[in-house]
Amino acid sequence: MIDEDKKRVIVSGLDIPFWDLVWFMVKLALASIPALFIIYFFFALIGVIFNGFFGVFMPHMMMP
Repeated sequence: MIDEDKKRVIVSGLDIPFWDLVWFMVKLALASIPALFIIYFFFALIGVIFNGFFGVFMPHMMMP
């Protein structure tokens, strides 16, 4: 990419009404709930896989 093609953007201030910002934060919080469930189940699956793999080599370390 040639240097002349690059553009600069400078943000000097944002003018967002308070209640619009509050509504955005509420929507952000509600949208994070399903994302947390997905992340939780992903790490739970990884934990089950590692427990099954390492449980073969260290059966005394497995949870009852």
